[in-house]
Amino acid sequence: MNQTKWTVRDMAHIALVAALYVVLTVTPPLNAIAYGAYQFRLSEMLNFLAFYNRKYLVAVTIGCMISNFIGFGVIDVFVGGSSTLVFVALGVYFFRKYQKEYLLNGILNKAFLYFSIFFSISMFTIAVELYVLYRSPFLVTWLTTALGEFASLLVGSLVIDRLAQRIDFTK
Repeated sequence: MNQTKWTVRDMAHIALVAALYVVLTVTPPLNAIAYGAYQFRLSEMLNFLAFYNRKYLVAVTIGCMISNFIGFGVIDVFVGGSSTLVFVALGVYFFRKYQKEYLLNGILNKAFLYFSIFFSISMFTIAVELYVLYRSPFLVTWLTTALGEFASLLVGSLVIDRLAQRIDFTK
């Protein structure tokens, strides 16, 4: 069985990315648009780090869970955290083959674009949660959370792609 053994450096990277996710989500004025039926989380751009190394999947999941606990409560820790873990892992698995192919003059990776669409569609889990807890209209909530997610991921894809040209996220 192939087991991943994390070093102290890996754990520090996980902690730093999780902390960055929390800061980008709960810090004013960003927190005003990070929760509820109309979401735009700049921190979601960190999801793309999982394409470079699996440890970042753990980091963004932990960051999401902490942010959801601070801003929305225990139920969202499990719903949002599980959604992040499952759909980021699936996105990385499904779109890894596009990782080396570039679109839009090398600025936007196809995997990033496809992942943005895929993860935006996955926001149905948040729409279901908001429908069950607050009777938010499901389809409208799904549309608004998906659009916010798509916008934040598109911005994030540009940022992470540029950073990856200077920083080796694979280590």
